[in-house]
Amino acid sequence: MRVEDVKRVLAEHHVLEGYREFATSSATVELAALAAGCEPGRIAKTLSLHTAEGPVVVVAMGTARIDNRKFKDTFHEKARFIQGDDVPTLVGHPVGGVCPFALNEGVKVFLDASLRAFDPVYPAAGAPNNAVCITLADLERVTDGVWVDVCKV
Repeated sequence: MRVEDVKRVLAEHHVLEGYREFATSSATVELAALAAGCEPGRIAKTLSLHTAEGPVVVVAMGTARIDNRKFKDTFHEKARFIQGDDVPTLVGHPVGGVCPFALNEGVKVFLDASLRAFDPVYPAAGAPNNAVCITLADLERVTDGVWVDVCKV
C-alpha cells in the first residue's frame, strides 16, 4: 500500500510525527482544511501534470491555481493535467491522496512559490483521508523539490 511507502519516507526523514489520519475525507482542499483544522491556503495540494520529460507534480498553496503563462515560461510547454484515471499509474497515488512523497520512479517534484504564504503546510500522504503537517524546509528536503513560480493566488 502506498500509504505505508509514504510513512516509510517520512520516518526515514524524521518527520513522521507530522502524519495525520482522519476519520473523514480529505480528498479536496476544502475537506482537507476541515479535517486538519486549518485555512484552505495551508493545504499543500499536489497537482499532477504531463511534460515532455514525463509526469511531474507541482505542490501549491491550496487556493492557488496554475497560471498558464508562468507554467509555459518555466517548462516551455503548455500545462496539461494528467486525467484522473491515469494518475495512480503515472504518479503513484490515487486522486484525492496525491502527494509529493513515495512517487513513481522518475516523477519530479516542483514546489510552487505560493506555498511560502504558510509554514507549516499540509500535503496529502497517499490516501484521501490523511495528510502530513510539515515545514517548508522539511518539504523541500524530503522531496528534493525544486522551487518554481507557476501559480496565481
